[in-house]
Amino acid sequence: MKEIKVLGPGCARCGKTVDMVREEAARLGVAVTVEKVTDFAEIAGYGIAATPGIVIDGKVVHAGGLPRVEDLTAWLSA
Repeated sequence: MKEIKVLGPGCARCGKTVDMVREEAARLGVAVTVEKVTDFAEIAGYGIAATPGIVIDGKVVHAGGLPRVEDLTAWLSA
């Protein structure tokens, strides 16, 4: 199971990112847990300056703006 964190203040793009991650994981049949992280200190700890950010299994894979579906597919399939 992949552990995914979506980092951001809770904006609309952050919510959309959570939805995109869940939808793509379901489409691929990949088991995931998705956690929304809104604490600025925790976000800063990942070195994220622009949100939303995505962390998969402890590794930052995306920061700033909505991710591309193709990228989500690659990250979730790895």
